[in-house]
Amino acid sequence: MESEFNRQTSFGWLLNVVANHASKEFDKRLKDNGLTLALWPTLMCLWEKEGVTQREIAQMSKVESSTTTRTLDKLETLGLVERKPDPESRRSFRIYLTDEGKALKDKVIHLPVEVNRELLEDLDSAEQATLISLLQKLVDKL
Repeated sequence: MESEFNRQTSFGWLLNVVANHASKEFDKRLKDNGLTLALWPTLMCLWEKEGVTQREIAQMSKVESSTTTRTLDKLETLGLVERKPDPESRRSFRIYLTDEGKALKDKVIHLPVEVNRELLEDLDSAEQATLISLLQKLVDKL
């Protein structure tokens, strides 16, 4: 490792460039479907498991609880989710997808796959596997 910063060899800078490009491209495609990148983590959690509390969504999506509140408000305004009273707690709600929210999955679930494929297309399959494996190793330590 070099002792002086050089952005051309900086892991953080290079990763940030790729991540920013991926985010912008994904957000653009989501906007074509009436969504934003900010709504994505909550939708993904609900497509995986409905009837969860706001706190559970925040934990699953690794997003702050206050952000999750605003996200759920927006998703409710869009008619994609509904809050139902939690039978186990008078102070919390369970979150469910509406029929429209469920149907949306088939329209957008392929978008991150497309963005990832385009980002990785210049790497051969062995390079892709190595890159993913190394990133998984780093993420597992966080």
